[in-house]
Amino acid sequence: MAEYDNLCKILAEKYPFDFTRWLLNQEPQKIEILKTELSIEPIRADSVTFLQTENRILHLEFQTTIKSQTPIALRMLDYYVRLTRKYQVPVTQVVIFLQETSDEIAFTEEYISEVTTHRYRVIRMWEQDSAIFLGNLALLPFAPLTRTDSPTALLSQVAQEIAKIPDIETRQNTAAYTEILAGLKFEKYFIRQLLREELMQESVIYQDILQKGEQRGEQKEALKYTLRLINRRFGEIESVILERLQVLSTEQLESLGEDFLYFSSMSDLVVWLEQNLSI
Repeated sequence: MAEYDNLCKILAEKYPFDFTRWLLNQEPQKIEILKTELSIEPIRADSVTFLQTENRILHLEFQTTIKSQTPIALRMLDYYVRLTRKYQVPVTQVVIFLQETSDEIAFTEEYISEVTTHRYRVIRMWEQDSAIFLGNLALLPFAPLTRTDSPTALLSQVAQEIAKIPDIETRQNTAAYTEILAGLKFEKYFIRQLLREELMQESVIYQDILQKGEQRGEQKEALKYTLRLINRRFGEIESVILERLQVLSTEQLESLGEDFLYFSSMSDLVVWLEQNLSI
């Protein structure tokens, strides 16, 4: 569900002041979007956003799934320590769960070990007051996921709010954002009854997100096929080589598949990676 996380990141970076007002309940004078890497491992650019105000960093992490390679609570502690060490300012961390779940992970707001306790905020969109989102252009795409007694009526309200947006491009993009996020809760055919399909298809942002999703799917399938070939011929792949393979594009993986026919050992693969991959 990377497309949902990516979209949320787009919205947070497009409307940083609105997200800061919502989550910090303050009016910042300036905001910087931190495009950075912290030590140890690169930032997961698909779902993590860092906004720095005059005296605080707002760390946002959107979740559409409860599954995570590194436990969410531990990851929040990890980011907190590294952000504090690098910037020396207070850090507010917020994990926003988009899709309703009863799993305890969505109701956990701290990391606890034998010697350490670290707390962070958790927002469950299905518990949020829809009025806050309906009245804000930046937050409007999240409105279909909020608390309501009548999901159908809520989605209809969202469509009415989108129709009021005077700027055509903004209206198209907001409809596209909303259609994608609403897909976490509603059937696609119903969404498109209320959010006109042609309006979403005209959106450049919508098309870009779909294209990136298709590209990620193609790369994933090509990688899976390549790994299967290597495993069958040379056995288990070392982690260092696996990491290099994972960053190859679909085109590079296809090229590797052709050249692989001429490899006689794992060392040939290592040489190929050194020649074709910028480290």
